[in-house]
Amino acid sequence: MELVGVHGRSLRVSFHRRRRRLIPGLSAATAISAAAALLILLLALMSLIAPPLLDHPGFPGQGGHMRSSMRRYPAPLLVDSRIGIERNSLEEGIFQVPMGGGSSVHDLWGSDLSNYYHGCSNASSKFPRAEAIIYSNRYLMIATSGGLNQQRTGITDAVVAARILNATLVVPQLDQKSFWKDASDFSEIFDVDWFISSLSKDVKIIKQLPRKGGKAFDTPYTMRVPRKCTPKCYQNRVLPVLLRRHVVRLTKFDYRLSNKLATDLQKLRCRVNYHSLKFTDPIQEMGDMLIQRMKMKSKHFIALHLRFEPDMLAFSGCYYGGGDKERRELGAIRKRWKTLHESNPEKERRHGKCPLTPEEVGLMLRALGFGSDVHLYVASGEVYGGEETLAPLKMLFPNFYSKETLASKEELAPFLPFSSRMAALDFIVCDESDVFVTNNNGNMARILAGRRRYFGHKRTIRPNAKKLHSLFPNRTNVTWETFASKVRTHQKGFMGDPKEVRPGRGEFHENPSNCICEKIESQRQNKDSGENVKHHPNPSVNEPSNGHLSDEESDWLDMDYRENDSVEKRPSNGSGSDYDLFIKPEELELEERLSD
Repeated sequence: MELVGVHGRSLRVSFHRRRRRLIPGLSAATAISAAAALLILLLALMSLIAPPLLDHPGFPGQGGHMRSSMRRYPAPLLVDSRIGIERNSLEEGIFQVPMGGGSSVHDLWGSDLSNYYHGCSNASSKFPRAEAIIYSNRYLMIATSGGLNQQRTGITDAVVAARILNATLVVPQLDQKSFWKDASDFSEIFDVDWFISSLSKDVKIIKQLPRKGGKAFDTPYTMRVPRKCTPKCYQNRVLPVLLRRHVVRLTKFDYRLSNKLATDLQKLRCRVNYHSLKFTDPIQEMGDMLIQRMKMKSKHFIALHLRFEPDMLAFSGCYYGGGDKERRELGAIRKRWKTLHESNPEKERRHGKCPLTPEEVGLMLRALGFGSDVHLYVASGEVYGGEETLAPLKMLFPNFYSKETLASKEELAPFLPFSSRMAALDFIVCDESDVFVTNNNGNMARILAGRRRYFGHKRTIRPNAKKLHSLFPNRTNVTWETFASKVRTHQKGFMGDPKEVRPGRGEFHENPSNCICEKIESQRQNKDSGENVKHHPNPSVNEPSNGHLSDEESDWLDMDYRENDSVEKRPSNGSGSDYDLFIKPEELELEERLSD
């Protein structure tokens, strides 16, 4: 016989028939009654002294290292709402997470408004074809920087830079020397032939420099442009060199193009990023297979870009309740880069600069209304604390997957030695997920947020860490309903809904407002309802102007970079500071490690 005790414990009690006779003078009914009373007494005693199952040291992820180093808050007590368990006097005040999804004021898997918006990046009639504006004696070479997604921004902007300079673009060179140390070239990651042909009307692109009179060109003149260099900046700094040398090579090419561009140039950016950069067939086919396997398990699934690696946490300067052990481990990593200043963990958390823990991400999603039956794909590197850190997230979402669990070692073998190809697989799955959740605002998060907006505003959730930071430490003092209500309130405007971000606000790769159009039906409905809505695309948005940049952006010093010559520093009249001027090379490499 099996009895269900307090805290979900199962007690199996077996009664075996005895062949010997009962004690003389004691009836069978009396004996059975006495045994039942003894059993009830035993159960009552055990319920008082037994610890809750989820807090038991033997429960996976709740003891040892997890309890001493990464468990800052009590583990969530999961309650099956279908059974309707009521809290007794001993459980009063315990933070209980229902197994079901709970209530939500919006459609978790998408927005009805998204049907009224679509990507629109075709060139206008005023945008001349490439053959009419490209000069035959101008060649632009680009050396990208960082991980896969950071390099993707460089490739996108390289096409626009070539267009601004009326130059032929040589297929960009990928970064093979930084932290990522991936020896892949462009054609091993992206379909190079499609890249060239699909952009032929906009920019002339070649695979390598042609020979001049049977001889190779002289060594290209190597230089670097400032971050967020405007079209005028390129014309003033790069074009004169290009006219003299005919071949210019721009290095460390990431975020070297201003976000303030004319609409046709912004649309060119979108054509490159969303249509011309396709992964090679082996990468795409493997990514499609991972997606298919996720969809075979469930109708919908969430993809989570966790970003809880040791380097990320060390760089953030945040503290996660791990005591001296955590301080020693993350402090040792920070010492590798002497330019990192002493951090104030509480201040960083208040400002929303600390990634949520895996458990906090899980609680946020459950509070939004996603039930424990939801299937979760996690894109992540080495998680600080390992499986013990992931255990609370896996308890909240038992259907937990990654590319390593969906595919066999043999299937992943061709990709494993190459960090960019492995990152590309995660990119593909996250892009096609029903809901994408990002735990930071790095390159992959920004690019996917913009891409998902462009292709129909697919649900994209970014934690409002600045508002959420105070909820998690105090959650045991409130009911689950109160906690969930506050989470939903704080997450308004962070769910990837249309017009959630004001046009022109934020980094262009995250919010490509010039490339998103609103359907007439939506405009008519808004007019009928009396709403004053600015329709996309707005030609004035992101046009060159002397206006102030948004809060997320900053101006850079007017600084010229040359690698052939000594660096000449020239101060600017601007109000900002240049990223490359005041950060030493080792810190630049650190950001490249953390950015994807």
